Amino acid sequence: MNLPTLKIGDLEARLPVIQGGMGIGVSMSRLASAVANAGGIGVISGAQPGFKEPDFWTNPLEANLRGIRNEIRKARELSPQGIIGINFLTATREYTDFVKEAVKEGIDLIISGAGLPKNLPEFVKGTKTKFAPIVSSGKAAETLLKLWDRRYQVVPDAIIVEGPLAGGHLGFSREELEGTAKDLYTLLDEVLVAVKAFSDRYQKPIPVIAAGGIFSGADMKKALDLGAAGVQISTRFVTTEECDADDAFKQMYLDAKEEDVVIIQSPVGLPGRAIRNDMTHSLEAGRIPVSACTRCLSHCDPATTPFCITKKLIEAVTGEVDKGLVFAGHNAFKLDKITTVQAVMDELVTEYEEACTS
Repeated sequence: MNLPTLKIGDLEARLPVIQGGMGIGVSMSRLASAVANAGGIGVISGAQPGFKEPDFWTNPLEANLRGIRNEIRKARELSPQGIIGINFLTATREYTDFVKEAVKEGIDLIISGAGLPKNLPEFVKGTKTKFAPIVSSGKAAETLLKLWDRRYQVVPDAIIVEGPLAGGHLGFSREELEGTAKDLYTLLDEVLVAVKAFSDRYQKPIPVIAAGGIFSGADMKKALDLGAAGVQISTRFVTTEECDADDAFKQMYLDAKEEDVVIIQSPVGLPGRAIRNDMTHSLEAGRIPVSACTRCLSHCDPATTPFCITKKLIEAVTGEVDKGLVFAGHNAFKLDKITTVQAVMDELVTEYEEACTS
């Protein structure tokens, strides 16, 4: 059985796979363009995208706006016909400026999570850019859809529902993650129900994308069979040659055992899933003092925050993996080799086809 395409408005990906945004710096133009060239939707991380700029620590806003422009342009050069998106955390202090810059650059799709992106529709109105929020429950989807219906008379071009096995920041409490959270497929069903009424009212398809723990073609088949239009996959793309992270970062995934994937509390105000290392051990012992701050989060206080998430994510992605924060999905321990994006996509298709005949 052939995989369906993924349609988001007038965008159509040959394969129903969105590569999740991973940052800081894990999914930039190189990874995103490779996924787009392989038939999926590639996503640049919008978390501190200017971290390599020489003036990043002294002029973070301008450095990040420059980073957004540069990464989108590089991705376009590498994948002129592919679909390229960018992911922004709603909790980011300069969220509005970042979104506007990406729209100005003609990005195909903006994905936004880590909070409800209440004002997102006003930034894409009248443009070709599509927008998709990330939610972690049917209730959150319904709340956002009602708000956008009332305030803007619009619905999103897609919705991503992210389950509790995702990497990075998670829309669940620690207690839920330790045993009471609903699984992705239950959440998917709830979001599909919430979306249907608005899709019917606006006479517009609102594809629902399943994310968080999708690892194999069999997982993809299960989600599509339940009504998802596509899936978002992140962890599996980390151990590819095209992934923008340092090789030492990728090796952390290859060396991880299941018990090494742990939950930490992030300065973003949400739990996060990461690979255990010296940094997570230090965090268990107490606060890690902050020596420099880019004011990246709207509510972060450098004097009290448990650690500087920007510094720790940059350390990890640039190879200082013992000192840094190595975000990862629950399934990171399943990875056992460095491969290519094309090989991953081919394997997903094969696994899907095998699941269809088993």
